[in-house]
Amino acid sequence: MTSGEITIRVRYAETDRMGLLHHGNYLIYFEQGRTELLRSCGLSYKDLEDQGYLLVLTKIEVKYRWPAHYDDVLTLKTIVTRTTAVRIDHRYELYCEGRLLAEGASTLACVDRNGRPQALPDFLREGQQQP
Repeated sequence: MTSGEITIRVRYAETDRMGLLHHGNYLIYFEQGRTELLRSCGLSYKDLEDQGYLLVLTKIEVKYRWPAHYDDVLTLKTIVTRTTAVRIDHRYELYCEGRLLAEGASTLACVDRNGRPQALPDFLREGQQQP
């Protein structure tokens, strides 16, 4: 699967004094999107790590367009835009009632337990379900 969508409700603890979603929490939501996208392929991050594949964040960016507020119900789209032998690039689009609130991008690299680059599992490079 190369894209997925999840729904997130903004919790009170995730907001600042103005009642807006704190800017750092967008990154947490992006991670949640990646995690659920992987899960939809039949595997969790824990499963990957147990097999010796560690995915480390090497780049992340966010463009904030409109604020999210406490109790908003958000829709996060997570899209795999590119894979290489050792990297996965994602794009994110965060919406509230059809309005684009934020967009972002990230790059993950696959490393072994010693931090050395290693090839991604085949199914991640090919965007298929885990066998």
